Amino acid sequence: MKKLLSLLAIGLSLSLGVAHAEDKAKTPQQNKMTTCNAEAGDKKGDERKAFMKSCLSAKPVTQQSKMKTCNADAGDKKGDERKAFMSECLKKKPA
Repeated sequence: MKKLLSLLAIGLSLSLGVAHAEDKAKTPQQNKMTTCNAEAGDKKGDERKAFMKSCLSAKPVTQQSKMKTCNADAGDKKGDERKAFMSECLKKKPA
């Protein structure tokens, strides 16, 4: 009887440990869902549905794509003006 209770206690503690570990390891999709859900705020109904669809299907902005966009927007700026513009542009969050 003691062995059975010991095995049961060990099994229970192991299963709780595994369940706890699974809670911590979120997939990238789960992280994206959490972020989009927070950004959706208090939107309701069709507006929320449309927002979530666009948010979840959006590709992450890479540094390279940001550089291309900012470079194109910089136009023919030169020197310190271009440097300051590029710095601000690259710091901005994508729309």
